[in-house]
Amino acid sequence: MALGRVDYGAALVFQRRLHELRVADEIPDTLVLFEHPPVITLGKSAKPANLLVSEAELARRGVAVHRVERGGDVTFHGPGQLVGYPVFHLRQGLIGVRPFVDRMQQALVVALERLGVVAHLRQALVGVWAEDRKIASIGIAVKRWVTLHGFALNVTTDLSYFSLINPCGMTQVRMTSVAREGGSTDEPSVRQAIVGGFQQAFGVDLQRNLPRSVISLTNGLSASAIDSA
Repeated sequence: MALGRVDYGAALVFQRRLHELRVADEIPDTLVLFEHPPVITLGKSAKPANLLVSEAELARRGVAVHRVERGGDVTFHGPGQLVGYPVFHLRQGLIGVRPFVDRMQQALVVALERLGVVAHLRQALVGVWAEDRKIASIGIAVKRWVTLHGFALNVTTDLSYFSLINPCGMTQVRMTSVAREGGSTDEPSVRQAIVGGFQQAFGVDLQRNLPRSVISLTNGLSASAIDSA
């Protein structure tokens, strides 16, 4: 699966620049889809105990570590995982943070259904599940009413990486993937399903024709992994 593999640090810089442009209303709502080399990210609520090996050991294994401003605890990103960054404006009075997360979860449920995986939400838990197995994680930040970060969907991910952490701070969680659940994993199908799920859940029409201000930021990145409303 190759949806534009980009170093997490470079993608973070790119995402923050998109955020600035969206705050200034210079671009429309934009969804970025990336894949990253192995990396563990620690959100604002991350507890040291949920990182089960030392950072020195992670470095030895080639796994980077980033501390970021999103909500939530610790998670893993890596090859075979689709990481989506919706840079959306939460127009005050129309949609708040919780409704945004709910819609994003519903977009993933719709996308997974199109890929042949029956998925659902679990009360009081953030993320998307296939029966009792977690298939997608979610963690966002909101600054000046514009979202940062987003979701991570396991497609063909090597799930053994999750043994390095308590995913999202959950000690008993079982992780799964689209491949393990028997769904379609080819790149065009996955990308189309995600975009379609977001269009349905948010009532937007995401366009592939990027604004010039976004194209100028994509040097060295995969512009094909970006859609704008």
